[in-house]
Amino acid sequence: MQQRQSARPPARLPRIVTALAATLALALRLAGCGGSDGGSGGGKGGGKNAAAAQAEALEPLARKPSPRLPATVDSADGHRTTVTSADRIVPLTGSLSEIVFTLGLGDRVVGRDVTADFAQARKLPVVTRAHDVSAENVLSLKPTVVLADTSTGPAEAIDQIRDAGVPLITLAPAKELADLAPAKELADVGTRIDAVAAALGVPDAGRELRERTERRIDAVRADIERPADGKRPRVAFLYLRGSTAVYLLGGRDSGAGSLLEAAGARDAGEESGLEKDFTPITSEALAKAAPDALLVMSKGLDSVGGVDGLLKLPGVAETPAGMDRRVVSIEDGKLLNYGPRTDKVLRSLVDQLYEDAA
Repeated sequence: MQQRQSARPPARLPRIVTALAATLALALRLAGCGGSDGGSGGGKGGGKNAAAAQAEALEPLARKPSPRLPATVDSADGHRTTVTSADRIVPLTGSLSEIVFTLGLGDRVVGRDVTADFAQARKLPVVTRAHDVSAENVLSLKPTVVLADTSTGPAEAIDQIRDAGVPLITLAPAKELADLAPAKELADVGTRIDAVAAALGVPDAGRELRERTERRIDAVRADIERPADGKRPRVAFLYLRGSTAVYLLGGRDSGAGSLLEAAGARDAGEESGLEKDFTPITSEALAKAAPDALLVMSKGLDSVGGVDGLLKLPGVAETPAGMDRRVVSIEDGKLLNYGPRTDKVLRSLVDQLYEDAA
């Protein structure tokens, strides 16, 4: 079986709870939403895929909305915040930027996180990384509203922005605050869009974008051509950063499970009994997971030297996926965003996973 590489332009990653994984989590979050660790590597398509992702333009709603403000919303960190102007918006993550632009408010965004790599945002000044926020850089843009999520930090920078009198809305996991939830799974896509739209005073546009996004996701799911034998492939999500020697296998809370389920696949890490978000890759862990395919981020694949380099990691070559060179690669800035482009992510995953379906 031939190597899979995404041919079409195809997070917040959760915290790892062991002492070792807590250190690795920062790298996960920095790059999991499309960080700048490009790696060179020997993959045949990874670098081209990354370039395509940077050139891709979002598809805003046809009608540009007019914010109805003030809007008062609850922030995840206990603040009840009133937004009086959406004239100068600074989203502190790439995924939040994606939603703001797709709602039709991109002309109001004055700065971007390094992970906002789509075409409309490329000319904006990069003022921060989502997990290394510079309050001075953000405040220099004179924002009227700042959007963050619970993984944004450091806390001192968030406090400094608020102390300057700027409304800052933090989105929280659904279990903490149901109406302001960044997505961690497919079912949260609509909730995430609604939350951003409400904070910016464009709830009608939020409903329109939510319906459009969910309709497109449903269309992809309805169009899946599974193998003739009906077998659901076992897919392991691997997080790779060769430059920092970070090699992790996704478990139950990696964020990829619902995407794999929607594609008609099974999460090999979760089914092998991995309770944590991520665990270091070992031969034993991969043997137990026994994946038929591997899901990776394109920059991560590049960073280990492409598929050839991936097969040199402990235990990878001995898995069914490794023996078949069955690797599904999707751009970092899209894979776990769970937003307006999730239908494209799902389509890329499905196309690569069932490439040889009869």
